[in-house]
Amino acid sequence: MVALRIMKAEFADQLVLLFLIEELGSLTAAGEALGLTAPAVSQRLARIERAWGAQLVVRGPRGAELTTAASALAEHGRRIDREVQDARASFPAYRQGLLRRLRVGAFQAAALHLLPPAMTALRHREPDVDLSVVDISSDEAVDLVVRGELDLAVLASWDTAPTVPPGLSLSALLEDPMVVAFADDHRLAASTRSIDLSSLRDEAWVVIRGGSAARAQFDRLTDEAGFEPRIRFETESYDVAQALVATGYGVALVSRMARRSDPQLAFRPVRHRRARRTVHTLRRTEGSPGGDVRGTGLAVAFEGLLRSAAADLA
Repeated sequence: MVALRIMKAEFADQLVLLFLIEELGSLTAAGEALGLTAPAVSQRLARIERAWGAQLVVRGPRGAELTTAASALAEHGRRIDREVQDARASFPAYRQGLLRRLRVGAFQAAALHLLPPAMTALRHREPDVDLSVVDISSDEAVDLVVRGELDLAVLASWDTAPTVPPGLSLSALLEDPMVVAFADDHRLAASTRSIDLSSLRDEAWVVIRGGSAARAQFDRLTDEAGFEPRIRFETESYDVAQALVATGYGVALVSRMARRSDPQLAFRPVRHRRARRTVHTLRRTEGSPGGDVRGTGLAVAFEGLLRSAAADLA
């Protein structure tokens, strides 16, 4: 058992070294970060390559580069290094019994419109909370909460809510209806009345790339409207879609919450009850295995503040 633990510790050190080589670009810089001499780093790297049975680093005139296989290992080293840094940063407060940490992730529109009022309210109610926020995609939210990297995530779904494993709580915050974005000089931009997608069959479209839930909903809606859209641009971002619409080269289907405040754009609601996305919160359930009691309690409190912010947007 002791030998196994030593082996695991050596593997962790190996992965961190690979991460630092990739991050810093040279063996020398990685060694300096670890307090090792250049010969010591070379010796350690030789042992790592023997242990993994493959060449992991290619030395060149511009420094050291990892092979494809080594880059995959380095990603694990990145996570180990981040956890170590988090532990070192948080331990003094843990030792004093003061730390109350809340880690939140949210997709872009939620980070812009839902998080700020909730964060302001939290700062006044719980001024000692160590709050951190990261910009995430809705697709990665479940994994981040499952792995314990986030206490609470704000995510969106189109048509179907995501399936979450036991021990997690998924709660709907608001319905975010879809709207059509037009350039301000478009023939249909003057009206604010709801519009049927079928009336846009001859338009050029700016759409979200295929493979996403947002694109699947767009494809379904246009199919139900009886036409195959003429797609001019594809993007992963509602912001980019609206910037392209403002040039006058197409129209786009975006969510109401994602609308940009831009005088070159106009928006009209879609006349279809299923043309919407749902915004959810995701967190561990109270008392679930692996959950931090303090983090879960703060997540529940912050969820309530988000619900109040969502009510103001409705």
